[in-house]
Amino acid sequence: MNQRHSYLGGWSLAWRFLLLLINVLPITQAIQNLNRTQTSAKPNIVIVLIDDMGFNDVSFHGSNQFLTPNIDALAYNGIILNKHYVPNLCTPSRATLLTGKYPIHTGMQHFVIINDEPWGLPLEERLMPEIFRDAGYSTNLVGKWHLGFYEKEMTPTFRGFDHHYGYYSGYISYYDHTNKMANNFTGMDFRDDLRPMPEVNGIYATDLFTEESVRIIKDHDASTPLFLMLSHLAVHTGNEDNPMEFPPEELENFDHIKDPKRRAYAAMVSRLDQSVGETIAALSEKGILNNTIILLYSDNGAPTVGIHSNAGSNHPFRGQKESPWEGGIRSAGLIWSPLLQQQSYVSNQMAHAIDWLPTLAAAADVKLPYDLQIDGVNLWPSLNQGSDPQPRRLLHVFDDVFGYSSYTRGNLKYVNGSSFDGQYDSWLGDIAFEESDPMANFYEQHVLSSQVHKTLGNPKLSIEQIQRLRAESTHKCPFNAEDFTQDIYKCEPLRAPCFFNIDKDPCERYNLANLYPLQIQFLAQEVEEYRMTARPSVRIAHGDPLSNPQRFGGVWQWWQNTEMAGFRGAGATPKAIGLSVLLCLFCVIAVYVKKTFN
Repeated sequence: MNQRHSYLGGWSLAWRFLLLLINVLPITQAIQNLNRTQTSAKPNIVIVLIDDMGFNDVSFHGSNQFLTPNIDALAYNGIILNKHYVPNLCTPSRATLLTGKYPIHTGMQHFVIINDEPWGLPLEERLMPEIFRDAGYSTNLVGKWHLGFYEKEMTPTFRGFDHHYGYYSGYISYYDHTNKMANNFTGMDFRDDLRPMPEVNGIYATDLFTEESVRIIKDHDASTPLFLMLSHLAVHTGNEDNPMEFPPEELENFDHIKDPKRRAYAAMVSRLDQSVGETIAALSEKGILNNTIILLYSDNGAPTVGIHSNAGSNHPFRGQKESPWEGGIRSAGLIWSPLLQQQSYVSNQMAHAIDWLPTLAAAADVKLPYDLQIDGVNLWPSLNQGSDPQPRRLLHVFDDVFGYSSYTRGNLKYVNGSSFDGQYDSWLGDIAFEESDPMANFYEQHVLSSQVHKTLGNPKLSIEQIQRLRAESTHKCPFNAEDFTQDIYKCEPLRAPCFFNIDKDPCERYNLANLYPLQIQFLAQEVEEYRMTARPSVRIAHGDPLSNPQRFGGVWQWWQNTEMAGFRGAGATPKAIGLSVLLCLFCVIAVYVKKTFN
């Protein structure tokens, strides 16, 4: 047989293999569709991620300055996460949620992504939406991304989300949806998937995200499980020239608040609380609420003062956003689902953003990839049964560039170094008692008449139960006859590490390092063990002039590897590319076999 016939024979085998694929694929697709129908009983997952909200800015933690009746109703009907921890900045916190890993294990531990910086969450990381999509979920992101967009393949619809409606930046204007940088780079950042949306200019961002979430729920095919991450802009500030933006009609409800910035913040929170009510109502109207798990929390503490300050309150905790203290890393949070056996209680189990990937996957019977290495643990059995809290080891912050770390083992909290030279190491965000919301005297009735409680329709939740749960989740600095200003208790973390008994001293006032020097050495050694596992930071801390939105018609978008991004964006998904490569490989093998045996 001549060489030409040999090659033709090889291609004949390849063609037969291709025909076999064509005949098998419809059967495979039918099986997949059947499996999808069978797995539609999987619970829907809704994550409401709030941006920069203080621990003390939900009224279920005891504040009466302004009320959050919808969020509170969800908390009282579900589980209040009283010891919920997060990284202390936006980008690391979101990376942690979606990977189940500490930022030091993804290279995301140093600061946040600035729009003109060419870096992001590494592409080799498997993300929560990818894992849930592979399990048959319809995956949607509404709102903020902030995990990189310098290349097109870094953006949400290439990282596991079927649909994205929102923005890539750390923040945008609430009304014109621009991000303005200090270097005068300014561009619009609002998209429906990849398409910029200038037509929504002038509409309040919180309202847009609520409307889109409601639309997604309404149009969702109920035979397929829903994964919806509603990642709000609120209550992060907008651009520096107009940071506190709110619907004017909201402000009149807060005349009792004297500080104008705090009053504006209350108006922003109020609209956010209404968004929660409308989202829960949409799930009910769709008929899928009774098979849904809802997780709601803030990505980090509020920046009470300083850069991007929104006047949020982390009281009574020490510090604020981007600090190693409880005020920066302890997050207001809750989880609700009718699938939980135990409900309407306050959980003092230490939980962390690393835990939500394994926890939600377990609750949904979604198998994690066998080779996936994560730091989080599955808390579903503990939360489901209301089990007694178990001790944890949690690395809160490790930043050897800015020189500070924060770590907890059991009830011992270690702090070494601080941010901003310790400017924000004090206790911030105390609220004047006389500035109570007029509805505070009718708080319980206000919660029971909220849209969320009416939607949930739980007749068992009583005024007495609300009062008990609120008291259990309200934090105060415990009385101690010892004066914490004594030298022996003084903490100066820029000079020497400190540690606290966080159960007895949640306000971090009594440094125990001088009393127990051996203990501080043990804690320091444990932090060092974490440091040894850290991967190098992927941050590129310099701006790229090619990112200028003026190159793209005044729109923030990817600016590197645009040729490959365009190819990928045309529908050549990694799975499709892999199948093409596999087919070519079979063709080569067929040619080789034909040549060898002829």
